Amino acid sequence: MVAKSRKRKTAPKRKPRRQPPAAPAKLTRPMIQQMRQDFLAKPIYSVMQNAITHTSVDGLAWRHDVTKDAEHSYSIKLDKWTATNQKGSGRCWMFAAMNLFRVGAMKKLKLDNFEFSQNYPLFWDKLEKANFFLEAMIDTADRDIDDRTVKHLIQHPVDDGGQWNMFISLVHRHGLVPKTIMPETQSSSSTGSMNNILIRKLRLGAKVLRDMFAGGAKLADLRAAKAEMLSEVHRILCIHLGTPPEKFDWQWTDKSDKLHRQRGMTPKRFAETYVTVDIDDYVCLVHDPRPTSPVGRTFTVEHLGNVVGGQRVIYLNIDVELMKRITMKTLQDGEPVWFGCDVGHMMHRDTGLWDAEVQDFESIYDMGLSMDKAARLHYGSTAMSHAMLFTGVDIVGGKPRRWRVENSWGTDKANAGFWRMNDSWFNEHMFEIAAKSKYLPVKLRDALKKKPIVLPVWDPMGSLAR
Repeated sequence: MVAKSRKRKTAPKRKPRRQPPAAPAKLTRPMIQQMRQDFLAKPIYSVMQNAITHTSVDGLAWRHDVTKDAEHSYSIKLDKWTATNQKGSGRCWMFAAMNLFRVGAMKKLKLDNFEFSQNYPLFWDKLEKANFFLEAMIDTADRDIDDRTVKHLIQHPVDDGGQWNMFISLVHRHGLVPKTIMPETQSSSSTGSMNNILIRKLRLGAKVLRDMFAGGAKLADLRAAKAEMLSEVHRILCIHLGTPPEKFDWQWTDKSDKLHRQRGMTPKRFAETYVTVDIDDYVCLVHDPRPTSPVGRTFTVEHLGNVVGGQRVIYLNIDVELMKRITMKTLQDGEPVWFGCDVGHMMHRDTGLWDAEVQDFESIYDMGLSMDKAARLHYGSTAMSHAMLFTGVDIVGGKPRRWRVENSWGTDKANAGFWRMNDSWFNEHMFEIAAKSKYLPVKLRDALKKKPIVLPVWDPMGSLAR
């Protein structure tokens, strides 16, 4: 009889032991001496030192071969109107959306130029955000004050920023009005002082609600206290921005010099009449190349929003080349495109140019400074910071060469306020567009039905709202 061979058990693999931390390495005198010698060894470093101690490094880094071409011509150009100006506020997301909506409004009103009031949605956004924040404080009242989510919420109670879905929620809830009905005020054009008061009030409110919860207060009592706080927020907003109308009379003269009058118009009826696109048919498409963000999946960010019960901010992650194709197709069909990007990188403000190679800092410092887009998101070197509107594109051989952008920074820069984005910049610093669902491949339309991945409140995909 042959004995059966015994199977030898394999011991489970152990994770390598982490070495005990060594004492922190000091910056020593020999190290400093070596650094000094390394600097003096290359004369070009002294040349750069002489130059930059007397002039701006930004100016020295401009590449003339890129900035010399300031041409603003496009194979598709939709805009025939005047660029707007958000001034000292963070309302870019509102301006970009209303700049999209005013295209149809101008046609219907038979006007060459028209603006919705940008002050009106600002008022309601601040009041809705105050309610959203105080509800979050009630929801998280059982957490420690040093909890990371609580700390982040308290740090950002009522910022100026926002997202496409947040603006759509405001339109559904409160409508829109013409600029002449609720014009700009000092505080809408420069929101800093008003925001400081609102932040103080809301942080005080957060403390009161958390203290009440700790003392055993019931939910009804917390909500009653919240209602009093919101009444005071409403008062602050009325003082700074004016009181938004419930009804208004409006008249205008069209480009044929014909006078029109509308009496007893409500903001909701005005929006329903003069916003000519189906605002519920848009989806937010993002390019997030991080390995943790699968292409073809939907995402949301915890506690990202303004209107309680309003539209949820949902992103569908797609490839950047598909984002370009959808943007081009929308422009070819005669409609501008709302988008979000990281505006401050590789930007030549005077000529109104964005190009991925417009500045060369690496040659100045003789060192590498670049990371890919995914790494920049992971390490805090990039995030959505500004929303604008694509109004044109220059297509060569079926591919985009440069993009025309309506900014909301006034008319004194670029091409009377319209900027040029070279396609290299799109790849590196573009993050989001709002597009009609019909432009998506069927497979991705089906992906919209899936439950979204929830990112933490501090994720960079929520940064445009901050």
